[in-house]
Amino acid sequence: MLGWTPESIKQWVGWMQFLDRWGYITACLSFLLVGMLVFVYSWVAYVQTVQTDFLPATITLLNDLLFVIILLELFRTVLGFLQSDRIRLQPFLHVGIIASVRRILTAGAEFSHQDSVPEEMFQHYIMDMSLHVVVILVLMFALYLHRKSEAQENPIYSK
Repeated sequence: MLGWTPESIKQWVGWMQFLDRWGYITACLSFLLVGMLVFVYSWVAYVQTVQTDFLPATITLLNDLLFVIILLELFRTVLGFLQSDRIRLQPFLHVGIIASVRRILTAGAEFSHQDSVPEEMFQHYIMDMSLHVVVILVLMFALYLHRKSEAQENPIYSK
């Protein structure tokens, strides 16, 4: 195989595993750093705009804080992978639920600030919100099933 020896292949695989691990570590740190920066920026922007536009500033802050929670969930997911070499399903379900709630809150807030709403836009809004509610319900059911299956795998014995 073109001069490849088992030892050289093991060495290359070792280097690739090392780089893979460092890729996850840098991604994990990036999620944390970006989350902290968005958090600080969001509060600075809120303080600067809250006096003139309270409701839009508050809605923007809420949207940004939910985004920070999503970034922190991704951070915890990668950190958990680094600790156990297992990707867990539960954090992804949490991220999906938070993202859908974030969309419902921000779309509802944006929609409520419009003076007049064409019928077509209203129908689109209703379909969008309905879809996000269905996504939340499906993800919550999946979370319930996941937790139930974990409980069955690790039963607690009492005497």
